[in-house]
Order: sequence, then C-alpha cells, then structure tokens
Amino acid sequence: MTVSTTRTVTLPPGLVIAPQLPDLLRPVKIRRGVLGFLRGHPTVAIGSALLLCLVLVAIFAPYLGTVDPTALAPAKRTRAPSADFWFGTDMLGRDIYSRVLYGTRVSLTVGLSVAVLASLAGLAVGLVSGFVRWADGILMRFIDGLMSIPPILLAVALMALTRGSVGNVILAITVAEIPRVTRLVRGVVLSLREQPYVDAATASGTRTPMIIMRHILPNTLAPMLVQATYICASAMIVESILSFIGAGTPPTIPSWGNIMAEGRALWQVKPFIVFFPAAFLSVTVLAVNLLGDGLRDALDPRMAKSL
Repeated sequence: MTVSTTRTVTLPPGLVIAPQLPDLLRPVKIRRGVLGFLRGHPTVAIGSALLLCLVLVAIFAPYLGTVDPTALAPAKRTRAPSADFWFGTDMLGRDIYSRVLYGTRVSLTVGLSVAVLASLAGLAVGLVSGFVRWADGILMRFIDGLMSIPPILLAVALMALTRGSVGNVILAITVAEIPRVTRLVRGVVLSLREQPYVDAATASGTRTPMIIMRHILPNTLAPMLVQATYICASAMIVESILSFIGAGTPPTIPSWGNIMAEGRALWQVKPFIVFFPAAFLSVTVLAVNLLGDGLRDALDPRMAKSL
C-alpha cells in the first residue's frame, strides 16, 4: 500500500502561484587559486613561463655548460655552430653560447630595474600632479619637456655625460621612461579625484596625504603594473640599441647588443653571430609583452570574460 505525501494547497479566491522565473544571470565560476587564474588567462601563463625560463637561464648560466664569456681564442674564431660550440664563435674566438647566456643577466637586470625605478618615480610624480592642482602646472611642464625628446636620444645624451656601465644605462633609460608612467598615473588620478568617496573624505576633514594613500593609490596600481611590463620590454630594447651603437655597456660586459654589434660586419657570411642574441632578445620581449597583455585583460573588468 502506497501512501501519497503530496499536499494540495488551497489558495484563497483571487490568488495564484507564480511560475518559476528563468535564470537570467550566468552561474558564477569560482576561481581556484593561482592555477585557476592561469587557466583562465593563458596569455599570462605563456608569458610567465617564458620569462621564468629566461630568469632561470640568467641565474644558472655558470652551470649550463658555459665557459668564460670573455676568454679569447683567436685560433677558434668564427667557428660555425657545432657540438663543441653550440652557437659558434665570434671574431675573437669567444663562445657565443656563453656570451648569450650571460647577456641574459644584463638585459633582465636592466629591464626589471628600469621598470621598478621608473614606476616608483612616475607614480610619485603622477599622484602629486594629478591630485594637487597647483603643482600640476609646474610638474607637467617639466614632464612635457622630457617627452618632447625621443627616449633613445635622451638616453644617448645622458650616456654621453657618463662612463659606460650597467648602472649608468639603468639610470639613463629610467629618466627617459618616467614621463610615460607619470602621464598614465596623472590621467587615472584626475578621474579618481572627482569620485564621491573622495569628496566625502575631503568633507570629513581627511588630510590630503591620507586621501592619496588610502583612496587614490590602490586604484592606480593595476594600470601601473601593466605599464611596468611594457616599460621593461622597452628598456631591454633601448639597452640593446645603446650597446649596439657603442653607447651602452662596455665591451668587457657581454650583452646582446654588444654581440650583435660585433657580428654585424660578418652578417652576410656568418649570420649566426647576430641571429642567436637577436632571437633571445625577441623571445624575451615577446614574453614580457604577453605577460602585460594578459594582466591588462585580467585586471580590466570591462575585458573580463567571466566573473
């Protein structure tokens, strides 16, 4: 014998049960840590993987079958790539494989250092210029003057006043890249300072430095982080250009620009001297740009594909 548990509800006259509404919103996907973030943004994953490999190459260069990158061997000059010399040798008999791997240290050091220093300096100037109205005219006229000079020419001019070294290259490129960050941060701050929560903080008597640190600064970090990746890539290219024309790192320090400059005279007969450092430079810049594009898509809510 089966007992039915279904109850019949009797409604008062004039009342009916409304039908169930369809789901209008897509189900929310819960992100599961770093791996979930990388799965949702493959561009970030690819760029990060390439950049991590290059960082490991730079750190462990002495343990990757390299020799002294400055050791001269005139009897072995311009050797083609082989089992003994994987990337061949240059005009002075130096191992190109070792020089390219050690040159990774120079390029990554310059790129990351310039990105950090230019971002911090540009952030400070952009915050003050964008929020303090009376300082905006003074600071931005100086920034406009720097932006009127092409970055590569400004870096060459600054290097002409100093001696060639990695530190001076970082300083010269940083000065040339600060205006880009300053312009970006200033534009973000100009839109943020008109928000109601900033007006409320000002009306409640909050001091300007506290408003900048608590309400303005956190909202500028995401676009500045994306801009820092592009500055890193640009700094590595500028460093290679400076070294290529003889205005960057000294010849005693192996860098991709130096290697390409020394091999340009033999490009038609020994193209491998230029090819390998150029390939490493292209892959490094590609990795940084992929990381920047992925972070832009991930941090911009308008470009997010899912919640």
